[in-house]
Amino acid sequence: MTKEWQLELPKLLISVHGGLQNFELQPKLKQVFGKGLIKAAMTTGAWIFTGGVNTGVIRHVGDALKDHASKSRGKICTIGIAPWGIVENQEDLIGKDVVRPYQTMSNPMSKLTVLNSMHSHFILADNGTTGKYGAEVKLRRQLEKHISLQKINTRIGQGVPVVALIVEGGPNVISIVLEYLRDTPPVPVVVCDGSGRASDILAFGHKYSEEGGLINESLRDQLLVTIQKTFTYTRTQAQHLFIILMECMKKKELVMQMYLVSLSCHSCISNYINLDFHFCCSPIFTLCLHFVLQLFCSAVGFC
Repeated sequence: MTKEWQLELPKLLISVHGGLQNFELQPKLKQVFGKGLIKAAMTTGAWIFTGGVNTGVIRHVGDALKDHASKSRGKICTIGIAPWGIVENQEDLIGKDVVRPYQTMSNPMSKLTVLNSMHSHFILADNGTTGKYGAEVKLRRQLEKHISLQKINTRIGQGVPVVALIVEGGPNVISIVLEYLRDTPPVPVVVCDGSGRASDILAFGHKYSEEGGLINESLRDQLLVTIQKTFTYTRTQAQHLFIILMECMKKKELVMQMYLVSLSCHSCISNYINLDFHFCCSPIFTLCLHFVLQLFCSAVGFC
């Protein structure tokens, strides 16, 4: 990427995960998300990773980038990593060292989807499947890991910090969070409380779970019912996802091993951002995270 695209190494990598189907965000939360993401990326020299296609959370990222592009000349390196088999108008993308127009108007009758045109770069993963997500998952995580090992400060051996940003999302997003928290070193996670589905379930679990990922029985039952209703799950499926969620919450009290942050924005008059820190990694890494999260606050005047 640094050789082929002549990109400079990022000072931070923000990896955005969430719902792939289209969903609405409360206007104030959309503002917090968009302005905070852009300001964090611009100020820190970050790269943003997304799923690349023009749906769900990626569309919201694209909206933020579009708004930024209309007001500023500053470019943000936003890299979409998508499965080749899900991309509409693939034939427009075939070629080497050529400039080709790409049709970004989606066909409502198609099961495929177009790429989001506000991204600066794309990486398309092909495992031979058509109309399915998944080919990009392993590649994206390996690439994030590789980037995190690149030294941006050779004197102290400081690598590129990675932060995961979760907005809405299906049940697989909770599994992604667990993978991040179990990584070595753990990857800090920012959860947008109020954005719906997986994000809200993660935020609820974080708020009410106790040390060791324990939760009292009445809240456990409430959470199981919420999981069932949110994802149209059977009781057995909900129990399985609940176990994964509680595994995430076990990392909550391991202060040296995880970072879980809840970014809350509600539609009441007194909007607020609630930051709950558990420190891990180096002081520089911690300082970087503090800085990014302060930008999420200051972007809309909350700090």
